[in-house]
Amino acid sequence: MLLKTSNVYYTAPVASEGLGVAVIIGFILGIIGAVLIYVLFLKKDNEKKLTGFAKYLYEFLHFDKLCLEVILKFTYLFGAIFITVVSFGFISVSFLTFILFLIFGNLLLRISYEMSMILISMHKNVKEINQKLKK
Repeated sequence: MLLKTSNVYYTAPVASEGLGVAVIIGFILGIIGAVLIYVLFLKKDNEKKLTGFAKYLYEFLHFDKLCLEVILKFTYLFGAIFITVVSFGFISVSFLTFILFLIFGNLLLRISYEMSMILISMHKNVKEINQKLKK
């Protein structure tokens, strides 16, 4: 595609053919890899045989280990620090704006993250109840 600006033509970047080939190869290898891992590694028979990192990987791929809780805790801490620091920028605008942003910004952040953590907690409790019922 050519763009004309003051009698000078510029070419817009176009996706190369190599990218299309990489996408097709990646798609095919992704399907083959997923099928092989699912059939050979994620069998229920392997659950008790695996130890160490292989067991962790097995639990991770079966979603027995959730990483969302750790990510949410980290992003909450980041967000709380960010809101607190940014609120100090509002002192020059208005002290009331600073206080409102500091209090309500952190309060809204906390409430939204607590709602997410409640869902994770519910998942853990339901999973624990399900395991006790199976015994």
